[in-house]
Amino acid sequence: QVQLVESGGGLVQPGGSLNLSCAASGFTFNSHTMEWVRQAPGKGLEWVSSINSGGETRSYISSVSGRFTILRDNAKNMLYLEMNSLKPEDTAVYYCSVQINRWNTVRGQGTQVTVSS
Repeated sequence: QVQLVESGGGLVQPGGSLNLSCAASGFTFNSHTMEWVRQAPGKGLEWVSSINSGGETRSYISSVSGRFTILRDNAKNMLYLEMNSLKPEDTAVYYCSVQINRWNTVRGQGTQVTVSS
């Protein structure tokens, strides 16, 4: 079945960096757009970034543009999110996500990112 497993979260000071990874399996990874979404404490899910199947087209929410970079390695079925200049408002659980078909979107279990001094 479709499985997404995130890793790389942790506690970092403001201005610091973290690199998130997502291992994908159970579907044709190189045929799907992949996304990162996040959920801050007490708030709903928020889209963060997308990358198309070939990796040529990337999109970001304005609040992370210029600080975050989404990447993928189709040979390894891996999705990444490089996060720099982190701010306290980036604190959230981060999920990788894929819309498998018209009816189903799958997310992983998430990885906690906490930005605090």
